[in-house]
Amino acid sequence: MRAWLFEAVPRGRVAALRTLTYLFVVFDLLVYSSWVRTRGDVPTDLYQPLWIGRVLHLPAPTVTLVNVVFWALLVLAPLAATGRFPRLLGWLVFGFYFEWLIIAMSYGKVDHDRFAFLIALAVLPTVGRARHGDGERSEAAGWALRMIQIAVVATYFLAAWAKIRFGGLGWMTGSVLARAFIRRGSEFADLIASVPYLMIAAQIGMVTFEALSPLVFALRGRYRYAAIGFFYSFHLLSFATISISFAPHLIAMTSFLPLERVRPIEWLRRRTRPRPAVATLDPVGAEAGGGRRA
Repeated sequence: MRAWLFEAVPRGRVAALRTLTYLFVVFDLLVYSSWVRTRGDVPTDLYQPLWIGRVLHLPAPTVTLVNVVFWALLVLAPLAATGRFPRLLGWLVFGFYFEWLIIAMSYGKVDHDRFAFLIALAVLPTVGRARHGDGERSEAAGWALRMIQIAVVATYFLAAWAKIRFGGLGWMTGSVLARAFIRRGSEFADLIASVPYLMIAAQIGMVTFEALSPLVFALRGRYRYAAIGFFYSFHLLSFATISISFAPHLIAMTSFLPLERVRPIEWLRRRTRPRPAVATLDPVGAEAGGGRRA
């Protein structure tokens, strides 16, 4: 078990994932969860903090608190994406983003697409320094990535467990997708709905896929990458039919990929490096020289 949990991986994989994760925080603040800023204007008596918020005695959101968290993340996340001061900046980003999620999810709706992403923010600072393209293998990097991978798979497996726990086996043969298609379905969803029993088959397939998701750890090489590709296609289909985006989860799922092969710094250097001057022939000189040789 220890060999599996601490399987050494290239530090460059952590560096790439770290940059991708922290840059997504900026996108999240400005686009994906920009609605969280409105929580500062909501009456505090509507605030029902999550269990962890109650344990830590976190204050009810105010305009000042929400703005402090927002601007702190907007400044710290891009700095953390550079890889400088990975522990200090990483822990600060994790702390402020954790509070951002407490504010977002303490009004009656809790999204499970951010669980693995939050775990990524929690464990990435433990690795320390890592450079893009660095092939040196590290057990600390392997442990951090394994924790993220476990969180990704747990998101699927526990989703299947919750469906059966609260909906029973009838969840798979009920009208869950039908209601979702009516509420927010696309034209593509209408095509699926027109095929008899296809939605029932899709619900059965969804629970089966989620329940069997831990098997991805038994796969190696191209077979594991094929499974991760299937995971991504599952979310692509969800977005195409009912516009549900699992963007934070998809970022965390890149922990399964060989990101050390992504080297943006080297790419930028090649793009900005001045090209060497190419020697050219002087047509006049060439003709004169040719005349002399003749």
